Amino acid sequence: MAVIDRRAALLAGVALVAGCTNAAHLASGGLGSAQPASSFVTVAGHGFERNGRPYRYAGANIWYGAWLGADTAYGNRTRLGRELDRLKALGVRNLRILGSAELSPLKNSITPGFRDKTATYNEDLLKGLDWTLAEVAKRDMTGVIYLTNFWEWSGGMMTYLSWVNGGKFINMNDPAYPWPEFADWNAAFYTNGQAQAMYRDYIRAVVSRTNSVTGVAYAADPTIMAWQLANEPRPAGGAAVAVPNLPAFYRWIDETARYIKTLDPNHLVSTGSEGLKGSIEREDVVLAAHRSTSIDYLTTHIWPNNWTWMDAGNLAGTYDAGAAKVAGYIDAHIRLATTLGKPLVIEEFGYPRDGKTAYDPTITTVYKDRFYRQIYTAIETNVKAGGPLAGSNFWAWNGEARTPHADHRFQRSDLSYMGDPPHEPQGWYGVFDSDTSTQAVIRAHASAMAAL
Repeated sequence: MAVIDRRAALLAGVALVAGCTNAAHLASGGLGSAQPASSFVTVAGHGFERNGRPYRYAGANIWYGAWLGADTAYGNRTRLGRELDRLKALGVRNLRILGSAELSPLKNSITPGFRDKTATYNEDLLKGLDWTLAEVAKRDMTGVIYLTNFWEWSGGMMTYLSWVNGGKFINMNDPAYPWPEFADWNAAFYTNGQAQAMYRDYIRAVVSRTNSVTGVAYAADPTIMAWQLANEPRPAGGAAVAVPNLPAFYRWIDETARYIKTLDPNHLVSTGSEGLKGSIEREDVVLAAHRSTSIDYLTTHIWPNNWTWMDAGNLAGTYDAGAAKVAGYIDAHIRLATTLGKPLVIEEFGYPRDGKTAYDPTITTVYKDRFYRQIYTAIETNVKAGGPLAGSNFWAWNGEARTPHADHRFQRSDLSYMGDPPHEPQGWYGVFDSDTSTQAVIRAHASAMAAL
């Protein structure tokens, strides 16, 4: 692992961003950046705009971009280029990318990480993120970068807590600590000043960074659509009457979003929330979590299998009932976004292949394709009606990756990164390069969005 002294790098990065901002301020007579303001994705009404035109998109999740982009033994820049070319050919315009990973004692967490408990960060992975953004820019795509994780697979909030509490932690799915103990314990992150100080130090390092490939400060790069506070932050695990960390959760969202805006006034900021499922099933929590003027748009995630809305072992018998719940879930979030007057993105949605333990790319995707069509039809219908739905990111792109293991489980030595993260069976939800029927659904939606 190559590392650098972050103090010197941060000073240089902040100076460069300040120089870009001041130059644009002098040129335009107001606050701005070295790039024309219109080249950034902005909010216009309850939609997005870029270059003076509505910005709507079909997108994908590709969390592992920085790992492939690293110039290391675990990187694979040529594969990254091939995967981005495949996505561009499908009409994908936006990619959601992991921009943090805390080196963790938790089971199933990815290694290497962007950081450990010290203030010295992994320059190899940061340069991998630089490379990824440069390649995304070449293809006229944009990226959403999330800055930590509620879940264990990239270290996340539990790891931050372990760094400041003497090494205590809970593993997700530990039988000794059944659900919702992991999530309830994790929510202490929002009240822990030491953990949040470390998190903010890392945010400052990334948001104030200058891309080593392009020489452009991240804060001045319109390739970035938005910064995201975390992947799926939750105030608690279950739908309890009393949620002691709820006020701290709201405060963390507002203060962190405002902090990012002080470092970078050019980019959007979002929470990364699942929506109702990540908000103890309460609409008032969703609304309160997204009222901050520094939160620019709402996000929602849809996981019918994880939420037992259908049975992967009986898709024929349970698909329709699950689809009805999906429709209701989408409608609820459209209503919430309309109430707040902000855009809405379905930035994660996933469905298994045709069978309970169907992870191999040779297994069919009949019901998965139906699910994708449902999501995409809802978006297109809402866009035509002038509603707040502006885009989506399917979970996730596997591309040419194939697991070398018969049990489809990720091992820490694996380099065939795919959309299914290391805590999940490899092939569970991701889209392979051989999934022609699913890709046809994606391509048709991308074409429809481009025409709207």
